[in-house]
Amino acid sequence: MSYRPSATILVLLLALSTASGQTLAPVRKLRLNEPLETSKNMPPAPPRKIETSPRMISQFGVFTSYQANVDASGNNILNDAANEPAISVDPTDGNKMVIAWRQFDSIQSDFRQGGWGYTTDGGIHWTFPGVLESGVFRSDPVTHADETGKFFYLSLLGDNFCDDVWRSTDGGQVWTQGGPGHGGDKEWFTIDKTGGPGHGFQYQFWSGFFPCDTGEFNRSTDGGLTWMSPINVPNDTDTGALDVDTNGNLFIGGSDFNGQFRCLRSSDAQNGNPTITFDQNTLVNLGGFLIQGGINGIGLCGQTFIAVDRSGTATNNNIYMLASVVPNGGNGTDVMFARSTDGGLTFSAPHRINDDPVNPNKWHFFGTLSVASNGRIDAVWYDTRNAPNNIDSQLFYSFSTDGGVTWAPNIAASNTFNPQAGFPQNQKIGDYITIVSDNTGGNVAYAATFNVNPNAVGGHEQDVYFVRVFPSGGPTPTPTVTPTSTPTPTATATPTPTPTATPTPSPSPTATPTSTPRPTPTPRTMPTPRTRPTPLPRPSP
Repeated sequence: MSYRPSATILVLLLALSTASGQTLAPVRKLRLNEPLETSKNMPPAPPRKIETSPRMISQFGVFTSYQANVDASGNNILNDAANEPAISVDPTDGNKMVIAWRQFDSIQSDFRQGGWGYTTDGGIHWTFPGVLESGVFRSDPVTHADETGKFFYLSLLGDNFCDDVWRSTDGGQVWTQGGPGHGGDKEWFTIDKTGGPGHGFQYQFWSGFFPCDTGEFNRSTDGGLTWMSPINVPNDTDTGALDVDTNGNLFIGGSDFNGQFRCLRSSDAQNGNPTITFDQNTLVNLGGFLIQGGINGIGLCGQTFIAVDRSGTATNNNIYMLASVVPNGGNGTDVMFARSTDGGLTFSAPHRINDDPVNPNKWHFFGTLSVASNGRIDAVWYDTRNAPNNIDSQLFYSFSTDGGVTWAPNIAASNTFNPQAGFPQNQKIGDYITIVSDNTGGNVAYAATFNVNPNAVGGHEQDVYFVRVFPSGGPTPTPTVTPTSTPTPTATATPTPTPTATPTPSPSPTATPTSTPRPTPTPRTMPTPRTRPTPLPRPSP
């Protein structure tokens, strides 16, 4: 495998001091050569006396953020941590939502589990029943809901990068465990909610550099109970997401081994046949590349997100890709977007969504997007534009009503917080945040450090919050921000078949997860990374 000149820049040192004395971590271009999602053989945190404080409700203008990781009485739990949240919404009842997160029972421990919360009143009050499996290491949570309101929860399981999908039929109160899903580091999944032959199929892909056993992609046709043997995807594409168009075509958006972004299509994954191929493989220019480090310690500054418009409007089946990237030849990160109007065959030139003046010291990270059923695109991210120290962050929001050609002026949607505070012996605030949109707004799950905790790093703790963003929340939404360049074709690879605080709320009822017993997996050593070209030397972090 050959390297482009830009792909040889594996390490960009940004050891920049800030006015507050905080520093930025060394920046590394993906792909990573070492796993991040391991327990380092650390045992579960020991039992401790639980201390609480009033839950945080953080008001910023018209936006209200409600803490989700609260105890049975609705209080904040001191000296724990929660981050990397993934949200899903019941499409039959928007008041019912689930957020999954990485749960650290102690800020003194790196051991994390599969935490979650659910709401029945549109996100104002949350119930946190506990974790999927007590004492079981889990990470990289992802959730989705199907069109009937059934929720699904995917996460890594143990130190060997294997995973499974749990399901809930009662709004996220009780969960049942599915079968082994194979999987690997940085796994993601989606559900086919169209009316075609692939209806209900679940598709998953992950990093082939650290797989559970083999491969980079698989499919379940029975709601996550069983999974096909994994196969590889073209160009080892990973660190991204998946979505399905109205015709049942599956699209994967991610970053390949050289740091280039790709959009892959499989038109036959929906057929249920044992052989799946990827018949389209398009390079996508997002104006930079993904990184680890910088403002987020050992974590990523974001991953690739892909979303398909299924609105039935003039933008139906448009494909959108977004990522927080370091610009080619620059520092910091920008939220960059590209769109395809021809089924992923070509993509537009990259468009910078954050509309502040270009400043290489500013960070716009954890960018993510969602498409509403009326075709509006919502994007949210963390942003340091207002911070003199270039560290303190706010959640920002923008939207587009014309298929991503123009974007509304950016608006802040949260109070300021320090993303480097509250590290639970795991120096990051997760790797991503998420949003699910509807016709009037977007439901966002994000991590922030609003709660004061003198025992935590930086005097604040990491917690998970819900906020609803909406177009009427800011200035008159006239989308006049820098128009996107005229779409230009990008290089398309030859189709490649792939071989086989505030008042405390009233207590909410708690529930206990139930699991379907299954054989204990045979312990095995850390998987050996797949063979890759030898990277250039880089300094130690």
